[in-house]
Amino acid sequence: MDAGNAALLLGAGLTAGVINTLAGGGSMLTVPLLVLVGLPGGLANGTNRVGIAVQNVTAAWRFRSEGVSGLRPAIPILIPVALGSLVGAFAIAQFSDEAFERVFGLVMLGLLIPMIREALGRSGGGQRRPERPAWSRSTSFAVFFAIGIYGGAIQAGVGIVLILALSRAGHDLVRSNSIKAVIIAALTLIALPVFALERQISWPHALVLAVGFSLGGVIGARLAVAGGERLIRPVLIAAVAALSGRMLGVY
Repeated sequence: MDAGNAALLLGAGLTAGVINTLAGGGSMLTVPLLVLVGLPGGLANGTNRVGIAVQNVTAAWRFRSEGVSGLRPAIPILIPVALGSLVGAFAIAQFSDEAFERVFGLVMLGLLIPMIREALGRSGGGQRRPERPAWSRSTSFAVFFAIGIYGGAIQAGVGIVLILALSRAGHDLVRSNSIKAVIIAALTLIALPVFALERQISWPHALVLAVGFSLGGVIGARLAVAGGERLIRPVLIAAVAALSGRMLGVY
C-alpha cells in the first residue's frame, strides 16, 4: 500500500465515519474503495469491519462525553438484533447476494416510507402529528430481530434501519444515533474474531482506514449533538435514498 492509497483510505474513512455516525451507509463508500485499491471483495468486507468497530466505539464514547449515552437503552435491543444477525448470516448463505438484496430493497421501500414519514415528519411548520403509542415488547423484539437478520446478511446500511426503528420506538434522532453506535459496536466486535480467524482482514489497510473512521466518529457525534435533528434529518433522508437505490440496482 503506497502513500497515495493510504491517504485515500484515510480520507474515505473520515468521510464514512461522519456519515455512519449521523445516519449510516458509509460502507457503501469504503468497501468499493478497498476493492479499487486491490483487495478481493471478501477481504475488503472483513477489513472494513475493523474501521466500523473502531468508529462506533469512538462515537459511543463521544456521545457519552456529550451527555447523550446510548448504553443503557441499547441493552434490551441488543439481544433480538444479535439473534437476528445469526439467522441473517445463515440465510445469506442460501441465496445469491444479488437476489437477497433486490428482494430486501423492495421490502425496505415498503417499510421505510411510513417510518420516514413518522420519524422525520417532525420538522418545523405545520401541525405536529399525534404521537403513536409505544411498541409492545413483542413488537419491539420482532422489529429488531428483523433488523438483525438484515445486518447479519448484508450489514451495509444497517445503521440507517436502526435509526428509523429507534426513532419510531420513541427516541429522538440524536439519542437514536447514540444507541445505534453502541449496538453496531457490540455486534461488530463479536464478528471480528471470525474474520480474523478466516484471514479476511488486511491489517495494514484496516488500521489506516480505522484511523479515518475514528476521526469521523468523533466529528460525527459532535455534529449530531450540536446540530440535532435539523442536521441529522437531511443526512438520513439522503442515506435512505442511496441505500434503496443501491439495493434495487439503480447504480
